[in-house]
Amino acid sequence: MAQNLHVHKNDTALVVSGEFRKKQGKVLKVFPDTERIIIENVNIIKRATRPSQKSPQGGVVQKEGSIRASNVMVICPKCSKPTRVGHAHVKDATSDKKKTMRTCKLCKEMF
Repeated sequence: MAQNLHVHKNDTALVVSGEFRKKQGKVLKVFPDTERIIIENVNIIKRATRPSQKSPQGGVVQKEGSIRASNVMVICPKCSKPTRVGHAHVKDATSDKKKTMRTCKLCKEMF
């Protein structure tokens, strides 16, 4: 069952538990179905690839592997601290619908 995660693509996130604790980077991809994310330069794995049009040489390729979304905290763009994420409902200026914005639990800023 897919659900919304507290981490979104292009957020800066800090790993707070597990093998990669205290590493941070930009979130490259989010998988809501499995509750996993890929963070830049975290959990580097090696994969053997066959020669193809894209890589005629083939060989061993290093790339980022996924980690659990529950093991990371979002870094607030305003106060630059790792924080839990709250939600606020804001009325959209262009329409009558309400929009859900994420908020920093420390500085109360919306992002």
